[in-house]
Amino acid sequence: MCEPPSQMNRNREGRREIKRGLFASLLLVVLPVLLFPDAVESASDDRFTEQRNAMVKEQIADRGVVDPEVLRAMRIVPRHLFVPEGIRSRAYDDGPLPIGHGQTISQPYIVAYMTEVLKAGKGDSVLEIGTGSGYQAAVLSPLVKKVYTMEIIPELAASSKERLKKLGYSNVEVKEGDGYYGWPERAPFDAIIVTAAAGHIPPPLIRQLKNWGRMVIPVGGFFMVQSLVLVSKDRKGEITTRNLLPVRFVPLTGGH
Repeated sequence: MCEPPSQMNRNREGRREIKRGLFASLLLVVLPVLLFPDAVESASDDRFTEQRNAMVKEQIADRGVVDPEVLRAMRIVPRHLFVPEGIRSRAYDDGPLPIGHGQTISQPYIVAYMTEVLKAGKGDSVLEIGTGSGYQAAVLSPLVKKVYTMEIIPELAASSKERLKKLGYSNVEVKEGDGYYGWPERAPFDAIIVTAAAGHIPPPLIRQLKNWGRMVIPVGGFFMVQSLVLVSKDRKGEITTRNLLPVRFVPLTGGH
């Protein structure tokens, strides 16, 4: 069917109007980013800051975490930069999030709770097993002298190392390796934090813990009830353990 010339002209003009409208809409989105990138970034940061403050109050402080230094660390570390970009809007949700390779970033409350229980101080050297995206190490960074963190998955070890360096966490050292065996070259440690569930407390980690040291570790199989355990070593090197609360972590993997 052939259209009359007048109808064809109207159709072409209509298509041109649609294209002009789409172009104008695109400019409204793109121009602010090109002309005022700092302002756009600042607005985004403000939004995440509000979410982070709400997270600390509602998910952490209201549940009983009281250490002001831990609350401050949770308030200043940009959790959204430690999750994949596609789920960044969910960074401050009350739960764990996937970070790839079958691993997760822990629930904010659990990160804060484990950090508080650890009781690490400004002069302490801390070993973390299970770097993941680097978030727990970043939270520990302003609280202690040095953080040594191990990750068995090469891709996560490399990306977390780059991320922590880029964000300025200069007192964090990342190593790719099997965390079950610890980091004997950097031992002993004032505190050890394990962010993956082990079937038992690894003897190498106990040996690398200083007298008067504390270790927090989830214990139990992946399909079993896991318990967050506090391991304490006294001045004579004697060990005591205490179950803190039920948890659910990804398993500690490796050749053990």
